[in-house]
Amino acid sequence: MLELHNVSIDIAGVPVLRDVHLVVPPGGRVALIGRNGAGKTTTLRTLMGLLPPRAGRVVIDGQEATAVPPHHRARLGIGYAPEERRLFGSFSVRENMLLPAEVLRLAPAEVARRLDAVFALLPELKDLAPRRAAGLSGGQGKMVALGRALMVGTRAVLLDEPFQGLAPALALRYAEALKRLHQALPDVAILITESNPELLRPLVERTFVIERGEIAAA
Repeated sequence: MLELHNVSIDIAGVPVLRDVHLVVPPGGRVALIGRNGAGKTTTLRTLMGLLPPRAGRVVIDGQEATAVPPHHRARLGIGYAPEERRLFGSFSVRENMLLPAEVLRLAPAEVARRLDAVFALLPELKDLAPRRAAGLSGGQGKMVALGRALMVGTRAVLLDEPFQGLAPALALRYAEALKRLHQALPDVAILITESNPELLRPLVERTFVIERGEIAAA
């Protein structure tokens, strides 16, 4: 579903990814583990088209996608929940979740269907829906970012450090939500980055380790 073939990325002239090869199959649950600064976030941003490779290829669902812009990748069914959440504080939770679907100009009936499906997977979001995002806790914000990603992530979901900063109880709730996601949508590919491999061991099928911008082990 998602493939990086020998991808290298430079940022401000500094090599950040070096010859990275990574494959996430349809329905696969894959972890990318590494220390801060190892290249995890850069890998996800490359898959989303936010960073252009200096070398290598990006393939999505078997099709060449290296030059496909980010909003078109969302149209291909890829959802992205960045580490910093990036919610609009003055918007309600519902408005934040609906925003990507509106940008993609999905039909109202399809938007309603997807929103209901997300609420079924993450029922706490239905209770939070009228609240302003500025008043959410960090854990609640992570859940909203996941729900927003699921509004467009019908084929794949990229989650950047979703457990970062979560209290143990909230981390457990987030992990349970990911289990429900896989059970309800087994064909959706999931790629999760994390610094601590123990958090993801029960959730994923395969783990890649990235060090200094290179895949060191799988």
